[in-house]
Amino acid sequence: MSSCHHNHHNMDINGCDAKISDTHLPKKPKLSPTLISDTELESEFSHHVQNIARINNGSFGCCPKSVMSAQQKWQLEFLKQPDDFYFNRLKEGILQSRLVIKDLVNADHVDEISIVDNATTAAAIVLQSVAWDFIQGKFNKGDAAVMLHYAYGAVKKSVEAYVTRAGGYVIEVELPFPVNSVSEIISEFRRALERGKVNGRKVRLAVIDHVTSMPSVVIPVKELVKICREEGVDKVFVDAAHGIGCVDVDMKEIGADFYTSNLHKWFFCPPAAAFLYCRKSSEIDDLHHPVVSHEYGNGLAIESAWIGTRDYSAQLVVPKVLEFVNRFEGGIEGIKKRNHKAVVEMGEMLAKAWGTHLGSPPEMCSSMIMVGLPASLGISSDSVALKLRTHLRNNFSVEVPIYYRAPGDGVVNPVTGYARISHQVYNKPDDYYRFRDAINQLVNDKFTCELLS
Repeated sequence: MSSCHHNHHNMDINGCDAKISDTHLPKKPKLSPTLISDTELESEFSHHVQNIARINNGSFGCCPKSVMSAQQKWQLEFLKQPDDFYFNRLKEGILQSRLVIKDLVNADHVDEISIVDNATTAAAIVLQSVAWDFIQGKFNKGDAAVMLHYAYGAVKKSVEAYVTRAGGYVIEVELPFPVNSVSEIISEFRRALERGKVNGRKVRLAVIDHVTSMPSVVIPVKELVKICREEGVDKVFVDAAHGIGCVDVDMKEIGADFYTSNLHKWFFCPPAAAFLYCRKSSEIDDLHHPVVSHEYGNGLAIESAWIGTRDYSAQLVVPKVLEFVNRFEGGIEGIKKRNHKAVVEMGEMLAKAWGTHLGSPPEMCSSMIMVGLPASLGISSDSVALKLRTHLRNNFSVEVPIYYRAPGDGVVNPVTGYARISHQVYNKPDDYYRFRDAINQLVNDKFTCELLS
């Protein structure tokens, strides 16, 4: 929230009533001696379209003006004298960004951190290496890869393109939604691993989301990675598109072989930037960027830092982003904690107003939470959910994604639609009140989604 004096609840961007998270970081970042004011915060995001309830930070993130300004300076540096930039500035700039990320995520060595465009690119790097393992005979045709049913669509396509095509057998972990406890997820994951071992198969890869996208639920990654180790899974890849700035991200604690997170969703980088962590091992040299250029064979981090002439500015502003987040009480950890608290409060407010429920317990959400929509709206398919989203944007100035969940057998007046609301530092309670009032108006007008077809 943006002030210490909201009527609804007393919490501001600097956490006036909040205790800061004790989440471990290898080095405590040096915080700004002067915390950001409400006026400065509004100025940083004054480029956002006004009078829109932008409660969908999870899709594309946001970038403050001070970081955009730093990005433009990098772009100008290249355009002024490209040769000098390429030979004398670019590699060092990328290295400084990697060093910042290395400390933030508690990696052992900067060589474990590569910067890429997005989590989709990172997934291609990891899954390409798994495909080579099948093609070269290290893994047997028919060996299994396990992934969550709610894995991101682009990652599912990558698994199909690389793993299935190379001979892997893909098993999806069916997860309940709404979800009531971590134990439900752990039980389903164990069952999927057992299915993977049928007929003498081995489970070679597990792809685990840290925060699923739609529906949005925090997955118990530490527990699932530990289970993978106990069960002899060869490689564990955590897809955390909504990772850094949204949930606790500690490479030593999580223990995965590979971990990726976007930097433009919850860490205020301009699009597009992400990191890929690859735990140091004898196999790290077998990882390559799918776009092959002059640095091929010099290690993934170096390969990724030059994939041809392009705009690298989004990857170079990471130190400036760190400066921005350290203007808030508690830095990125404080931001994350306050976002979580606020989105839970707003989600509970909406569910109470509509007589529905949340899609998960508060401890299983991050800076996003799923809120059930009134059954009377008649959300009957994915396409209808998208039409309702468009209707809310065009007629009520509310930007929020809608998730369709098919009703269970025999359920009377089931909740079939859920809104995924996000909270970021620029959001205010009025954004969520506008959404509440829009849905209430639709219900009072006896609106149904049939009218949108």
